[in-house]
Amino acid sequence: MAEELKAELCVIGAGAAGLAVAGAAVALGVPVVVIEKGRMGGEHLNTGCVPSKAMLAAGHRAETFRTGAPFGIEAARPVVEFDQVNDHVHRVINSVAANSSRERLGGLHIRVIEGEARFLDGRTVAVGQGEDVRFNVRARRFVIATGSKPVQLAVSGIDHCPYFTNETIFDARERPKHLIVIGGGPTGLELAQAFRRLGSEVTVLELNKPLAGEDPECAAIVLDALEREGVTIRSGAKVERVRALRQRIEVVLAGDTEETIQGTDLLVTIGRQPNSMGLNLDAAGVQHGPSGITVNKRFGTSNRRIYAIGDVTGLPHSTHSAQHQAALLVRHMLFRLPVTFRVDEIPRVTFTEPELAHVGLTEERAREVHGTVRLLRWPYLDNDRAQAERETRGHIKVVTDTRGLILGVTIVGAAASEQISAWTLAINHGLNIRAMADLVVPYPTYMEVGKRAAISFFAPKLSTSWVRRLSGFLRRFG
Repeated sequence: MAEELKAELCVIGAGAAGLAVAGAAVALGVPVVVIEKGRMGGEHLNTGCVPSKAMLAAGHRAETFRTGAPFGIEAARPVVEFDQVNDHVHRVINSVAANSSRERLGGLHIRVIEGEARFLDGRTVAVGQGEDVRFNVRARRFVIATGSKPVQLAVSGIDHCPYFTNETIFDARERPKHLIVIGGGPTGLELAQAFRRLGSEVTVLELNKPLAGEDPECAAIVLDALEREGVTIRSGAKVERVRALRQRIEVVLAGDTEETIQGTDLLVTIGRQPNSMGLNLDAAGVQHGPSGITVNKRFGTSNRRIYAIGDVTGLPHSTHSAQHQAALLVRHMLFRLPVTFRVDEIPRVTFTEPELAHVGLTEERAREVHGTVRLLRWPYLDNDRAQAERETRGHIKVVTDTRGLILGVTIVGAAASEQISAWTLAINHGLNIRAMADLVVPYPTYMEVGKRAAISFFAPKLSTSWVRRLSGFLRRFG
């Protein structure tokens, strides 16, 4: 017999979005039940951002051995113990996992139920399947935050070929000799660079253009850097079939003449899809489709008692986006405050080296919306910190309207992920470029790249004849 539970708020999914909502709600005195069928912390902790950045850090350490010569340090070939790299990745996961543990949530008076959630009607969720249903949770409000899962590669032979996804690659204890990566998005390229630096031969196959959603000029700098490190990148590569051979993986590309690429291991990173299967959303009257659960600007679904946030909605897939959605939802759900989620206010980062970061409108979109725009650029080459650290690849591109309103920013280069935060603040608060030009930044830092770009907005005005005449007149008085 299933136990009947009543709750003020029931959160389905204990990833970044769900835990953020649960933590904020319980802090405000709202009784919360969290249902999770998998590992606490969700994708970003266990198979996403945390392990990938840990592996990238290991790759970076290896690369420092190879690139010391310009600093007067003899270059050396690093000895990579890949099983120990794997240990490092999982130590990082375990250290971060404490913040999302059942014990910690219990200490916050959040009840955690393990099991698969399935709606019985618009106000009730069963936990478990068939005769194994252990709880029926009846709540005043529900928040669905079940995240996403990897898109499966639909080609001939894939069902009989072993392959990794971003959810399984971090379990590998042996370094791939030749890793074939299908998918040239941020995840695919980040892992490609990490494995290349750790000693694997790497080939990236992308059906369209790698980093297709990014500024083409900035993306080209990233791709060039990876190719210089020995990563083979193929654009326009359509995979027709795959085959597992003895100790090898064979990928056949479509074309006028078939081309075969052989490696030892295969990694598929062609995107993610909403994880909503099994929720029985129709029984709850929740509209949904292939792109996810349909929500309004306040994350409400077609059932007024049910909200959805994070990857399951099809909104931008990132941990910080999910956490921001959670914060907005709490404001609306518990305080009835008007909120609106804007995609353009969410920064995105590709954590390769060099990094690629963007927030706001792209140059193309800005011209569509605002007509005439100003482009401000400044190269890393003219930055003293970049020169000291020999990180002179890259630049910043700032898009403003004719009056200086900041519309969008793209940064490619060292510490781009850190610099983009200041520009995100500027865009979200509707700041003029003058605010960034007046910003006092420490010297020497990479933030000076953005400040110099901002100052350049005023250069044409300062060079006009009347300004020079005014300056000359004032100089007469001292």
